[in-house]
Amino acid sequence: MARLARFQDAAGGFICLAEKDGVFHALPQMLGRSVTDPTELMGDWEHNLEAIEAAVAAGAAPVDIAGMRFAPPIAHPGKLICIGVNYHDHIAEMGVNAPEFPYAFLRPFGCLAAHGEAVTLPDWPKMVDWEAELGVVIGRTCRGLTKENALSAVAGYTVINDVSARDWIESAPFVGVDWVMQKAWDGFQPTGPFLVPARHVPDPQALELELSVNGTVKQKQSTAKMVFGVVDILVHLSRIMTLCPGDIIATGTPSGVGFGRRPREFLADGDTVSVSITGLGELINTFAAAR
Repeated sequence: MARLARFQDAAGGFICLAEKDGVFHALPQMLGRSVTDPTELMGDWEHNLEAIEAAVAAGAAPVDIAGMRFAPPIAHPGKLICIGVNYHDHIAEMGVNAPEFPYAFLRPFGCLAAHGEAVTLPDWPKMVDWEAELGVVIGRTCRGLTKENALSAVAGYTVINDVSARDWIESAPFVGVDWVMQKAWDGFQPTGPFLVPARHVPDPQALELELSVNGTVKQKQSTAKMVFGVVDILVHLSRIMTLCPGDIIATGTPSGVGFGRRPREFLADGDTVSVSITGLGELINTFAAAR
């Protein structure tokens, strides 16, 4: 199974690599053309994946990633869509009602952060929280998906930490929570390190999520416990908007967030958060106070 990743080299340029068994291979060498983002392959996604898998199996030359750093797996997603209160146990710990349909909001592009990147804790919010989530990456332009064809629109899956500022939840006005104040801070959506093609994830509702803070497990749950699964989310969103290649959907978090704990716990300067999902890899970020 080859997983795709984007890297930035020492000169500031970007390149896509394929990883298998801990060894990285350069997509430009395997495909014979420049590839700086997986969306460049999505016009003929399955054919390109076949070519990548064949080149890796044939012994494509490895790449030394020393001196490189991970970049978010998609360079310029048109949309960052997040689904809230989508696990039964998270609904219980937050003390809210279960939604009748997938409860969604949009995030700005500046929220993206890469695996290994230090995320700045803003100096305004004091209740910065973690949320392990399965990320879905759209692979083709689509509208009006059905339960039967929804998963055909998925290019692959990734790992997301949906960082949240909880300071204003309990003082929210009658119109509801201000999602910009809670979710739109720069760097508040670490994503990656890999984009795992959907062909390697037979059932997105059979994955295990785990999140730890400084080595202590805070969240551990199966995606089977979602209120609305990936299919339902895609059907719902595609009734509202056209989904496009590279769009990223965060599908919600299970229980174990800091706001739901007693006493409550929040991220502090120097904390390290690790999020892992079965087969998709481990996303690690440190958090640093604004200086």
